[in-house]
Amino acid sequence: MRRSADVVVIGSGAAGLSAALGLAATRNVLVVSAGSGSTPWAQGGIAAAYGDDDPFDHAHDTEIAGAGFCDPRNVRALVEEGPQRLAELIALGARFDRDSDGSLSRTLEGGHDRHRVVHAGGDASGAEVHRALHQAVQLAGVRTVTGRAVGLIKSGSGHIAGVLVEEDADVSQIDARAVVLATGGIGNAYLASTNPSTVRGDGIALALQAGASLVDMEFVQFHPTALFTGDSTGQLPLVTEAVRGEGAVLRDLRGGRIMTDVHPHADLAPRDIVARAIESTMRRDGCEHVWLDARSIPEDTICRRFPTVLASCRRIGVDMLSEPIPVAPAEHFLCGGIRTNRDGATDVPGLYAVGEAAGGGVHGANRLASNSLLEGLVFGRRVATALTLDLPAESYGQPSWLTLGEDREPDRIRAILTEHAGIRRDGAGLQTALDELESAGDGPLATVARTVVAAAITREDSRGCHWRSDHPRTDERWNRHLVIRLDEEGRPAVRQLLHSAAT
Repeated sequence: MRRSADVVVIGSGAAGLSAALGLAATRNVLVVSAGSGSTPWAQGGIAAAYGDDDPFDHAHDTEIAGAGFCDPRNVRALVEEGPQRLAELIALGARFDRDSDGSLSRTLEGGHDRHRVVHAGGDASGAEVHRALHQAVQLAGVRTVTGRAVGLIKSGSGHIAGVLVEEDADVSQIDARAVVLATGGIGNAYLASTNPSTVRGDGIALALQAGASLVDMEFVQFHPTALFTGDSTGQLPLVTEAVRGEGAVLRDLRGGRIMTDVHPHADLAPRDIVARAIESTMRRDGCEHVWLDARSIPEDTICRRFPTVLASCRRIGVDMLSEPIPVAPAEHFLCGGIRTNRDGATDVPGLYAVGEAAGGGVHGANRLASNSLLEGLVFGRRVATALTLDLPAESYGQPSWLTLGEDREPDRIRAILTEHAGIRRDGAGLQTALDELESAGDGPLATVARTVVAAAITREDSRGCHWRSDHPRTDERWNRHLVIRLDEEGRPAVRQLLHSAAT
């Protein structure tokens, strides 16, 4: 089957749906969906300088969490445009929790200096955001194709001219003047992640194959508190950071506080610091998890604010009302990605990226809690505005088809990346990973794994969520962004050191 559209959006999470909705009034847009991505699983909420909050304070917290590695222009766009995007989402019918006076209820999360995170259904914010956006896209008449993008079409002039989609057992072609990659991060490239299995880096691999640059791929964030279920593989339930915002504390298996002497904000330190402290505790004690003790939080608060967490705990036989929760870090978010400008444009004409797939420098070396949904809303709209004002011209010349390859032994790839490019890294382990990945095939998992390892082995310092035990300090000589492109043999190679993550 062959279809056509002005713009194809690959991905139906918050970023993809925001882009599609913004385009619906002026462009013929089609969404390719292989699942709803990570958006419905987001618990914490949306951070925004709403009401009496100051966007400059939000920017400051974002840049502190990002270890001074954020792109200030894109951070400014995030915090200044965020409140308007949130207001528009509410106007679409998104139902956020409110206080008794009718104002939006706002909570505190790690890395924030004030209560600015709005939430829905207690801890079901992502599901509500996705519901509202999906309903709005349907009402706008946007076409949707259920399938997996397996290739891009590139014209003889070098422009992206469409996408190949696997629908059931068939592959169809969709011609387009622009393609927006909103495919999420790389969670399924690790053994354990908070992401669903469909999030495995397909869009990032496609962009790299098409000639686009990647940036900051070494910065992979691990959420400190995934629920330890006894099986540390696959998608693990998340225990939102907001539980610590309400007063829960991390304890080792003997009951001692973990974070008290680690950081001034203790349990509400930025995620990279908390995750490393937990990993160090687990390594010291030879255990598979630590405890998150929420017993100081009133029962009615837990039932109202954290029904999802409460239910997840009870499914594994834990009652968080009366006993501590077993938690351990798990892969959560890619802070880098496909290199873009503020309007989502890559360095390949006609190819755009938005959301977690994009590396515009918003998150720097470590994402601030609850900035991910906001990023999707803000930059999804920016992509839509750019393509409304200036849709690329029709492509010309003989097209070529760029398709995803196959991964050999996917579980082996996940094990390699988990062992050598997790929270704790060192040069010897990274070199081992690079050697072992050489024979892992050329599918999306192998491709993104190589890019993470190539960047991590190059960066010989520690900052944000990239921590090397053989280079444990931040070195100002490495205060630049690493850019990766394919070399002549089709392997990811670090090409440049740049002062800005954005194009």
